[in-house]
Amino acid sequence: MSQTDPFAGIEPRALWSHFSAFTKIARPSGQEAAIAAHVRDWAASRNLEAVVDAVGNVIVRVPATKGREKAPTVILQGHLDMVCERNASSPHDPERGDIHVVRDGDFLRADGTTLGADNGVGVAAGMAVADDPTVVHGPLELVMTIDEETGMTGAQGLDGSLLKGRIMLNLDSEEDTALFVGCAGGGDLRFQFEGTRAKVEGTALAVKVEGLQGGHSGIDINNNRANAIHTLVRLVQEGAKVSPVCLASIAGGSKRNAIPREAHAVVVVPADKEAAFRAALKTLVEDLRFQFKGLDDGLDVKVEAASASDAFGVADSARLLDFLRAMPSGVVAMSKDLAGLVESSTNLGVVSTKGNEVEILTLARSSVMPALRDMLDAQTGLARLAGIKSEYLGGYPGWKPNMESKVLDVTRKAYARLFGHEAGITAIHAGLECGLIGERIHGMDMVSFGPLLVGVHAPNEKVSIPSAQKFWKLLGAVLDDLSA
Repeated sequence: MSQTDPFAGIEPRALWSHFSAFTKIARPSGQEAAIAAHVRDWAASRNLEAVVDAVGNVIVRVPATKGREKAPTVILQGHLDMVCERNASSPHDPERGDIHVVRDGDFLRADGTTLGADNGVGVAAGMAVADDPTVVHGPLELVMTIDEETGMTGAQGLDGSLLKGRIMLNLDSEEDTALFVGCAGGGDLRFQFEGTRAKVEGTALAVKVEGLQGGHSGIDINNNRANAIHTLVRLVQEGAKVSPVCLASIAGGSKRNAIPREAHAVVVVPADKEAAFRAALKTLVEDLRFQFKGLDDGLDVKVEAASASDAFGVADSARLLDFLRAMPSGVVAMSKDLAGLVESSTNLGVVSTKGNEVEILTLARSSVMPALRDMLDAQTGLARLAGIKSEYLGGYPGWKPNMESKVLDVTRKAYARLFGHEAGITAIHAGLECGLIGERIHGMDMVSFGPLLVGVHAPNEKVSIPSAQKFWKLLGAVLDDLSA
């Protein structure tokens, strides 16, 4: 293991060189100016044409390898932004462009934060193709979108008139044994609870849930991990069985598309009920560890002295806690068509308190649009019952598989030729930009593939080095075959 440079000596060098640079540039969703400028500077240094559309997507045009000029233009597509998650104890912060990368056997991982391999490795691969003269290809358009992780606004606003290509390789998948030909659609809801705060007498306690794995709310949702917000609510409600509880604040999660790893609340209980409250929580903690044994073994619950000058009353507190407890979070239905694939799910992603208001963010996903609408309607109805305001923030369509796709045929043949076995053909229970791009640009023929990523959207995210090499080899072969 290299203590100074985790990227030292690993191939392909061009790909890892670009990705290494990405780990030093802040690129949270909605704040892609620095990474976009980095890409434009790189393009200028290579005398490549780069344009930026009205919403901020970067498009770089790469001339064909000599002799392949008449081949159809191929789009290599990925997104510039990343989910910036960190453990509370980590000194590093991706939002500041501070990712500490560690070489861990056959993996590169981030220390206490997200790595940004989603989708930094895919974007880096596109740039590396342009740099590497040994990769044979026709004309290319590198399409690097913004804000994929929080709303896909880059794909939604992509100016299709700037693109010549009608063949697209999306480089944003996270398994190396499958080719992806479909994805789930999604919809975001925001809920706003308003209560009455007043001065309260009693003992203030901070209840903290930490140590959970979290993960991607699409890819990891079928692992049945604990949701920190749900877990916290269960604990507080258990205490409310033996003591009046006034909620001073509640917060948890940071992204609506990440399973919450940490959550905390400040509650006020009568001084003579503190011991009973603590005992009730201690008993439930053991039950929770039993329930999530083998699924989320890191659960850590702390109950500490706190301070609170005011809080919601007992009735308002109970109403909010009941709503959060009743909000579904996890798998709703499995696919009828593809074994092992989640069809529908929902994630209780974020809760935050500001004054007399509490904001809650959820993300529902489904590959079946009527099922998606059903989940959104059900959550909205639940909010009405609880007297809580709801707002639909928008969504994105799914990507319907096309098994007659030419680019799929080329890619699966290249995979079999290179690796001696057939690739799996599947869909992903997450949002890929293919759905929106295919909707906006008629006739786009698409397939998605990538290297093995583990733990995306959560601290200690990692990428397999051998898998990235396999991904690079496949990408080169597909580009060669498409331009032949």
